Amino acid sequence: MPGPLNPQLEMVALDAFPVREPVSKRAYTILRLRTRSGAVGYGECARISQADLAALRGAIHGKEASSFETIRRGLTASRPALAALDMAMLDALGKFTNAPVYQVLGGPTRNQARALVQIEGDTDEALAVAVSQARTGGQKAFLIPVPQTAARNHSATLLSATRQRLDTVRSAAGQGSDFVLDAGGRLTPGDASSLAAAFEPAHLLWFDEPCQLSNLAAAYRIAAENVTPVGFGRFAEEAGVFQDLLRSDAIDVIRADIACFGITRIRRIAALAETYYVAVAPFHNGGPIATAAALNLAASLPNFFIQQLPLAIAEQDRQMRARLAGESVEAVKDGYLQLPRGPGLGIQVNEAVFSEYRSTEE
Repeated sequence: MPGPLNPQLEMVALDAFPVREPVSKRAYTILRLRTRSGAVGYGECARISQADLAALRGAIHGKEASSFETIRRGLTASRPALAALDMAMLDALGKFTNAPVYQVLGGPTRNQARALVQIEGDTDEALAVAVSQARTGGQKAFLIPVPQTAARNHSATLLSATRQRLDTVRSAAGQGSDFVLDAGGRLTPGDASSLAAAFEPAHLLWFDEPCQLSNLAAAYRIAAENVTPVGFGRFAEEAGVFQDLLRSDAIDVIRADIACFGITRIRRIAALAETYYVAVAPFHNGGPIATAAALNLAASLPNFFIQQLPLAIAEQDRQMRARLAGESVEAVKDGYLQLPRGPGLGIQVNEAVFSEYRSTEE
């Protein structure tokens, strides 16, 4: 078998480091890739099994860091593992060429990316406090969960609780704030359609995962019968799901998970979505390395809308994330994240964090 065209780009080592944030317990795995030239690339996903890691190591042997598509087609590893490998290979390639990943992918379509912060809390009051803190930190767009209900198909009760929640968080956020209502795929199509119709005057950015995607006809009815835009895809594991949604005219915002699909595959999904005039807002609830990957992705997409950013409320978690990849990558100013400017993903990874915050969960 012939060797790589550029021996300096040959991948020679691959290692995985599971870490966990000390307070939130948010866990993710960091993949480190080394090339013969000495360039090191990093990727991230939720988890990589030992079997997946062994498969990746076997697949990259003798290959260049620029050959992701060739490697992907011959692998049976999980999609999250492939997503992390994709990020790491692009990071190493960018460092080898001394260019940001978005330059390697054809140049930026923008200079900054709008930020959407995911707000979590058990009560309306807790959500309001978190929104107020996030607004102080520069955030202007918020992903708010739909209230939990005791029974399904009780639209009147759900509508009242949701309206009260949105009123509470809007008051805490102040003027100039935008909201995404997050159902997490938990609602029945009937309840989801009722909420989508009721909140048309609220001008939500979109209604996220209003119901499960087990029935495309139900998703189509929600999208067709209401003005409120709908977003789907953060639970999708196959790219074909997005093609079906687009063909059915059942989606307004693509929500592919950066830690499941990676940069390359979301770019392909986004190219398809662009022909349907559908925007892309990748889902992200992992660590700061994936944030850097998402920003490089955002810079390369003409139809990018907004980038979700996990909210680290506890100071210990914020310190860990800042130590891992630097403070600037997740710094929000006036509702926007700045693009990383350095080569590769544009961050300097502090490997001391790998051992200090190592996750022992199998």
